[in-house]
Amino acid sequence: MKSPKSPSKNILEDCKYIFVVGGVISGVGKGVAASSIARILQDRGRSVTAIKIDPYINIDAGTMNPTEHGEVFVLDDGDETDQDMGNYERFLGVDLTRINYMTTGRVYQTVIEKERNLEYGGKCVEVVPHIPLEVIRRIEQARDNAKADVVVIEIGGTVGEYQNMLFLEAARMMKIKHHKNVFFVMVSYLPVPSKVGEMKTKPTQSAVRTLNASGIQPDIIVARSGQPLDEKRKEKLSMFCNITPERIISAPDVDSIYDIPVNFEKEGLGDMICDVVEMKCANSDNTGSRAWRAFARKSHTVRDEVRIAVIGKYFNTGDFTLSDSYLSVIEAIKYSAYAVGKKPVLTWISSIDFETNPKKLKELSKYDGILVPGGFGSRGVEGLLKVIEYARVHKIPYFGLCYGMQLLVIEYARNVLGLKDANTREVNPKAKHIVIDIMEDQKEKVAMKKLGGSMRLGAYIAHLKKGSVAEKAYGASSVSERHRHRYEVNNAYREALEKKGLVFSGTSPDGLLCEIAELPTIKHPFFLATQFHPEFKARPLEPHKLFTAFIKSCVGKKKKK
Repeated sequence: MKSPKSPSKNILEDCKYIFVVGGVISGVGKGVAASSIARILQDRGRSVTAIKIDPYINIDAGTMNPTEHGEVFVLDDGDETDQDMGNYERFLGVDLTRINYMTTGRVYQTVIEKERNLEYGGKCVEVVPHIPLEVIRRIEQARDNAKADVVVIEIGGTVGEYQNMLFLEAARMMKIKHHKNVFFVMVSYLPVPSKVGEMKTKPTQSAVRTLNASGIQPDIIVARSGQPLDEKRKEKLSMFCNITPERIISAPDVDSIYDIPVNFEKEGLGDMICDVVEMKCANSDNTGSRAWRAFARKSHTVRDEVRIAVIGKYFNTGDFTLSDSYLSVIEAIKYSAYAVGKKPVLTWISSIDFETNPKKLKELSKYDGILVPGGFGSRGVEGLLKVIEYARVHKIPYFGLCYGMQLLVIEYARNVLGLKDANTREVNPKAKHIVIDIMEDQKEKVAMKKLGGSMRLGAYIAHLKKGSVAEKAYGASSVSERHRHRYEVNNAYREALEKKGLVFSGTSPDGLLCEIAELPTIKHPFFLATQFHPEFKARPLEPHKLFTAFIKSCVGKKKKK
């Protein structure tokens, strides 16, 4: 692979760095705000890349529990990242790389490796400045790789937390290095206590002063709340946060995150950023922004519903339901539904429900389609197998992703091939018929407990069988899709499964790995599953073709019903 060309001196000198930090509470929408800012600037003709900084000791997001941290988003190069990286790719319509994602653990690991290799020339290696300097190096490398003239950097967490202090220090040091080109946006929350009935600015005032204590003054405040910010609150924030009222942007709750770039433009954020960073930008009314506005309108104007049951393992977290575990799946369904003029109505159901209450299976008949996303482990598996059997027998469109494909093969082996104890080695290594087995190159890794970042990860080519459902949906003979798995279809059972009608319509170029399993449309309207994760490649303006084929089948079922 050729090393990237060194950027020109003009890029180095003129690149703008926009740090997005959070105030008051986490989960206030920094990632979507950063994505929206990046999208706005891209639509205005700038070359933009985005970076996520996670304040975790984890090297990557791959070992984090999805019910605690949300979805693990996989990049083309195999990096396991935070779900905000998915937002960046979807909003910008680009493929990012591992240099666009960093964690505390990843930064420390690199610094320690450099120290061991004497790359610091015998110096005493310290937390400051060497950790912040490594952060800055990574930001500049991401800029160089993307040849970007704007880099949007989201710092995870909330100001005042110990975990992100070193990243704020890196931002402060960047301000010294690139003093005219480094800017700060604080996304803060303004609560309206129900018993008080008044929007409170004090928490944001405190957050700004905490940020000031790190040597940083925000250039723009994005004020998140349940309702729009009034002029009096803007004046108060201006007075106590040392910022002009025009640079305080109201960001009330919206029904769709895709409205946010549109609303930001209405609030004048695009013009303001271009003015603040002293950068020439195109007019806000251009081809890119018009296409985005058209897509955003669809989320409000489509009325005819298509009902999809998403049945997974990672919904329950205490007394709450966390759909973020399957964020990319949910968004991919939306894109394809809007593309065919339908309003997706999603119901999240825990697979465990079907184990404790088998009668619940009959309720699946009210849905137009069933989707089983990825997962790991034995919890809820028998419930999922019952769901897949019900979908197959009752001709309900079924779409399985990763584990959803492996379980499809197990269900087919049990109930069509007659191998009643068919299973995956992951769940029952002592089963007589291991139809899903661990990949050959994974055996040693698992035995030696080398689990982090060691699965089959990232983009791989799959060849498609001519005339298959998959080949017709893609309109291509081969595709590149992203993977995250250790187990695969056991080829010892492949011929027997095919004789009973199951079609492996997608395979690796050497023909050894089964990438897609399906039934012909003469047997089932849509019964298809993939070993890869197509949801990671779905974009608002480019819906994924397999999801679109699934939705069209669901619409067809609804019409018949």
